[in-house]
Amino acid sequence: MGSVSFGQYSYVAILGFVLLGCLWLEVALRTRVLRRWRRLLLAIAPALVLFAIWDVYAIAQGHWWFDPDLILGIHLPGELPLDEVLFFIAIPVASILTLEAVRSVKSHWRVGDEPLDEVGQ
Repeated sequence: MGSVSFGQYSYVAILGFVLLGCLWLEVALRTRVLRRWRRLLLAIAPALVLFAIWDVYAIAQGHWWFDPDLILGIHLPGELPLDEVLFFIAIPVASILTLEAVRSVKSHWRVGDEPLDEVGQ
């Protein structure tokens, strides 16, 4: 069993900090992003699948690589690091939490996916 350095947690640690920086919005501003998990999954899944396929292709072609000293070392099929899949989940969740936080503060700000009567127009 090889030794694990702090560097191997770098990618995941950054993702954790990004999520910690946004998760409080769910409670403080009642964004209800995590409560509407089906909607969140529908928003994230297409990008996750497409970018995972893109990454697997780029890795196979030698166009893209990940520093083994900075990732966990857990690889999914196609040599796709687990860290990268977590990136495709964490960053969209943080983005959606941020968007919904702004919407909760600007109560009449529409982004186009809600009925007109939901925002009081």
